[in-house]
Amino acid sequence: MDITGKVAIVTGAAVGIGRAIAQRLAAAGASVVVADIDASGGERTAELIGPSARFVQVDMRDDDAVAELMACQPQILVNNAGGGAVLRPCFPEASVERWTDSLLVNLRAPMLTTQLALPGMRAAGGGVVVNVGSTAGLGFGPHVSPEYSAAKAALIRLTTTLAPLEGVRVNCVVPDWVATERGVRERDALPVDERGPALVPLEAVTDGVIRFVEDETLAGRVLLLNRGVDPELVAGTPSD
Repeated sequence: MDITGKVAIVTGAAVGIGRAIAQRLAAAGASVVVADIDASGGERTAELIGPSARFVQVDMRDDDAVAELMACQPQILVNNAGGGAVLRPCFPEASVERWTDSLLVNLRAPMLTTQLALPGMRAAGGGVVVNVGSTAGLGFGPHVSPEYSAAKAALIRLTTTLAPLEGVRVNCVVPDWVATERGVRERDALPVDERGPALVPLEAVTDGVIRFVEDETLAGRVLLLNRGVDPELVAGTPSD
């Protein structure tokens, strides 16, 4: 897909990974809708990008607000909004409302935005959805936030099941700990012997998003971005 002139929605674009993705898409020629619940951060992202971006404040847990956002009819949708992995308490100590919020933002919201984007994308001749997962959704070990890791695991699997989707390609970037400003601060605060490998560069994440948007041969694919390891593109597993 040629990004130039396309409408792109990036959710969770007020800071960090989302801001970097929004900036990269705008640099590639997209008209970017910066979506976030954080008004000051979202407006700052749009300001940094310039005239090719506008900010829309949206709570991804609010179906009506999400529907209004998707009325922008994007050809490119990046489902980046999420988080909550470091919030305490987590399941099972957390209240039902608390862990439900995590599922709503990290899983239900990208499902809803994708569903709402499909008609417009198909009418426009095609489109692409890029989900931003997390390595918290991989493997079989324990995690400090079961609800977050479960939602991210489901998001990755959702992506691969949608490989045969007609007219719209859905892929997923799955990063480990990323070198956002916050990520760098948190790693630097750790004792040296606990820091582990270098954080995943922001450029690796944005490169992955651009690759998934531009390469029309990729659908239902997952890009693994582990710390200290080269990016790995894996195919979705066909359903039994």
